[in-house]
Amino acid sequence: MLVFNKIVQKLWTKWWKIIFKSDIFELIDPEKKKENNNKINKIIYKLKASNIIITLKAGVYIIPKQEDLELNKLDLIEKYYFKLLKKYITYYLWNDYYISWIKSLEIHNKNYSVSDKIYIINRNLNKKIFFWNYQIIFKTISWKLNNKKINLFNKFKIYTVKKNIEWYEFKISCLELSLLESTLISDSEFWFDLWLINKTIKKYHKFFNKEKFYDIWRYKYIMSFNRLKELSKPIDLNLYNLFLDIIKKNWWLFIWEWLRQI
Repeated sequence: MLVFNKIVQKLWTKWWKIIFKSDIFELIDPEKKKENNNKINKIIYKLKASNIIITLKAGVYIIPKQEDLELNKLDLIEKYYFKLLKKYITYYLWNDYYISWIKSLEIHNKNYSVSDKIYIINRNLNKKIFFWNYQIIFKTISWKLNNKKINLFNKFKIYTVKKNIEWYEFKISCLELSLLESTLISDSEFWFDLWLINKTIKKYHKFFNKEKFYDIWRYKYIMSFNRLKELSKPIDLNLYNLFLDIIKKNWWLFIWEWLRQI
């Protein structure tokens, strides 16, 4: 097991700056011997007391720069938010995911601010991680067909693009899927940002990939197409007619939603 000074040296070489308790255990004792657990916990306590690491939440630490020592935890979370996000995504999913809903649409509009909630769509994991008022939400996506729930991750992951934020690469919903996701409010977890949706339609109405809209409707989001039809009408009649055509092709779902007054 490493002596304290060696541990400090190794931590200072960590480019992530965000580190989990499990990472420290592995650094100190790669063999993971149970009899060393108490010693390692004492070392972690000493690392915190020496400001070598700062606790963001239980089991999650930052290796601070000198100026970070003057910041409170909320400021630290906001400063290192995207590093933290990338760390969690890599830890749980590696590369099999995409950022979804409002945050994805914001990124397409060059808004890289810290969000209260950020949704990470993936194949199997449903989990919420809280940092003060911020949430990282890992979520699966499904569709019911003949009373059978079908996982849609493999269908939708092809509609993703890569974006760089603060030197990190993230996969997000493509523009068309982001718009559809952000217009869906069937779940109380999601919110409807009318200003952002209108802004996106006005900005990108001549650049949407129409084939993607036609591809996506086969699986989900008929409610969103219904809303987008009305929102696009005063902006672009061609786009309005596209959404109307999609709804006509899905007329049985459209009628069902109309009866429910959605």
